[in-house]
Amino acid sequence: MLTKNSDIKTNFSGVDFSKYSSKVSEFVNEFSKRANQKGQFLNWVNLPSEQLKRVDEIYELADKLKAQTGAKKLSVMGIGGSKHTVEHMLSINGLNVRHDVIEFYSDVDSASLERFLYRLGNDVTKSNFMIASKSGSTFETKDGFLRVMDMLVDAYKSQGKSEEEAKKLANKHFIAVTDANAEKSELRRTSNENGWLGDLYIHDDVGGRFSAFDDHALFALAYAGMKKEDMKEMLQAAQDMSELSLSSDLEINDALKEGIFWADAKLNGIEASVHQYMGAIFENTVYWHAQMQNESVKDTLKQVAKVPDAMHHSAEAHFNPANKLVFALTVPVDNGVCKENADAYIGALTKSYEVTGATFVEHIQTKGMGLTPSAAGAMTQLRAFATVYQEIVEKIMKNVEFPEVLDSVLQPHVEFYKKNLKGGVVVPGRISK
Repeated sequence: MLTKNSDIKTNFSGVDFSKYSSKVSEFVNEFSKRANQKGQFLNWVNLPSEQLKRVDEIYELADKLKAQTGAKKLSVMGIGGSKHTVEHMLSINGLNVRHDVIEFYSDVDSASLERFLYRLGNDVTKSNFMIASKSGSTFETKDGFLRVMDMLVDAYKSQGKSEEEAKKLANKHFIAVTDANAEKSELRRTSNENGWLGDLYIHDDVGGRFSAFDDHALFALAYAGMKKEDMKEMLQAAQDMSELSLSSDLEINDALKEGIFWADAKLNGIEASVHQYMGAIFENTVYWHAQMQNESVKDTLKQVAKVPDAMHHSAEAHFNPANKLVFALTVPVDNGVCKENADAYIGALTKSYEVTGATFVEHIQTKGMGLTPSAAGAMTQLRAFATVYQEIVEKIMKNVEFPEVLDSVLQPHVEFYKKNLKGGVVVPGRISK
């Protein structure tokens, strides 16, 4: 018998779920028939269980990369889901809190590059580099990778190495996370041709924003020191959440409840919504969730923010009676010295939101500076399911025909700006004179 994840407790207010009870099986069946089917971009549903088989391999690769260069840091070079999922997973698991193990570079301007190099002590040999790109030709990622490769070669040549020796040593610092098929991925061809370490994959039919349990995130967690047993617990909890999220029992299916919550607002003419995350644990979750919102729901009317930072400057809009909103609040369970004030603060926000509109409050169990591994896995998978369920609920309730592939898992509009980058406008790694 399926039971809820005990590390997540969600309380809903202001939504009449009984209005949707007759449609629950229809919502779930629409999701179920597409899950893990080729071309539906829902292969993340069972990805945690597949990744459980590869945990040992991923840890071995992390140890080998450290050993072959002696570099303590790992720099993640990727954009969108290749970056935000990693930031999110590190933060909620209480890792890299001092930013002393994992660095990120996803920019294209000179000042940002200079700041990145400064964090490496202006010595690129002190870091290894994980290059993450499904196609391997993403401009922003390729630009940074080529610059760092040249710097590494120059650094080793300055130590007296020949050109050939320097290139060989430079290539030892890299690992690629990309498509397994070298015909599809330029980055896979680069990895193969230059003898980069191992094979890390971005799995087919797993969009970037849904890839929190794909190789780039798990490798970074292993490199940052996550215990192997914690990773296994996290992955198992994520897979258990997949099973819960495909249940037709609404009492245990919080992902569907959250999808209904957001859809209900839209169906009742409330376009704007707010999802607040409380505390530093979720600082990077905000970026990942905002990406999920923009790419899947495809509107700009949802505020995803961290509190307490955002409360005072948001309050004028949130509590202005002229603005109709729905609210969600995700909070860590406080077991420490701040517990009394934190709980009272959450109570005050909850009361304020409930007076203003429909709301739900998620309490997520913590451990040390992060969430429990079980909570981290379950919450992350829940958020992905809830995002897709919002589309399914809206379409069924409005009797709208479904497309061949759900809108929430595709991102066709990104090509609008990408086409303007092509044709020689930007040249990866170009040195300005």
